[in-house]
Amino acid sequence: MPLTDLEVRKARPAEKAYRLSDSGNLYLWVTPAGGKLWRWSYRHDGKGKLMSFGKYPDVPLALARERHAEARKLLATGTDPMAQRKAEKTAEKGAVENSFQSVASLWLEHWQDGKSPRHVEYVKRRIETDILPCLGPRPIAEIEAPELVAMASAIQDRGARDIAKRALETVGQVFRYGIAHGYAKRNPASEIRPSDILKSKRKTNYARINAKELPTLLKRIEVYQGTHVTRLAIKLMALTFVRTSELIGAKWAEFDLENARWDIPAERMKMRTPHIVSLARQTLEVLEMLRDLTGHSEWLFPGDRNASKPMSNNTILKALERMDYKGRMTGHGFRGLASTILHEQGYAHEHIEIQLAHAPRNAVSAAYNHALYLGPRAKMMQDWADFLEHIQRGGKVLPFRGTAT
Repeated sequence: MPLTDLEVRKARPAEKAYRLSDSGNLYLWVTPAGGKLWRWSYRHDGKGKLMSFGKYPDVPLALARERHAEARKLLATGTDPMAQRKAEKTAEKGAVENSFQSVASLWLEHWQDGKSPRHVEYVKRRIETDILPCLGPRPIAEIEAPELVAMASAIQDRGARDIAKRALETVGQVFRYGIAHGYAKRNPASEIRPSDILKSKRKTNYARINAKELPTLLKRIEVYQGTHVTRLAIKLMALTFVRTSELIGAKWAEFDLENARWDIPAERMKMRTPHIVSLARQTLEVLEMLRDLTGHSEWLFPGDRNASKPMSNNTILKALERMDYKGRMTGHGFRGLASTILHEQGYAHEHIEIQLAHAPRNAVSAAYNHALYLGPRAKMMQDWADFLEHIQRGGKVLPFRGTAT
């Protein structure tokens, strides 16, 4: 008689293992330890075989019968059900080993050599967040270009166009690695361009006041009611016109005050090349005041809530907003002002561009150009600081006292 659910549920262990038969040689094997295993005995090519269908109660009676029926159908066609199961598991294992996720993991391990831990963590997080949910389980050799388009479009739809572009670049690198190591034969990422699927990015125009409004801003900075550290940060930005991220991440170890020089390492620069800022007399005065306030810290501008990290990149922007410059001026705006005014005063374009750390067309030359024209640049920076001091004290916006070079 076929088994019932009640019989299976009430089956108790005995001193020796025993079986409770169902039908078609399917039975429940009850062990002395209380285990209940579904088994099926059959013959193939004249040999006795024993196949397992799982453990009760994970596999209830109805599911065991369903698996048993499928196995019997295979046997009726002359196929050994156990051999078929083994082949399927081998194929599944091969698919996992050749999945995009597994190849991406191998690529990441290879690629990360020599990279900063922070950059590696960023790339790893982006792969896990944006790429693997779409491509992870897919065999890398079967992925087609439309799947990459769908991935990039989904990222762009949430307002992250730049991340979508970087995701396509990363996918392309994984495919190149896969081709080199025999996991794939073609790179579908090379068959499309970001511009084919991503919307064009509008150039960001950072808000900034015009030169005539600069004297008023400088006066308001002097009487800013916020913290002294924030006020000095804005003054230093006006004097050096570096990028906000380069300023707030500044460390005291980067400064040689005796030689009036600030060396920003390549890893902190947007273009990944070192940058030199000549320090004017007024800039050194700001740094001396700042050292009394934060000289005990690694950072020039330690955070208010967590002194082990630098201040937030929104600190300067919020301070400018409190001075009634919301939507009219940003920290980045000092760069535009300096560029415009210095060009108008006749300073050499290449001196200004290098001081702004704008990358030349040749990335190799950028690694060397950072140290060019240090003499003229130092004079230009002192002239700029003198100009800011002059107009902040009420002087008219007139040509610089120095001679443009």
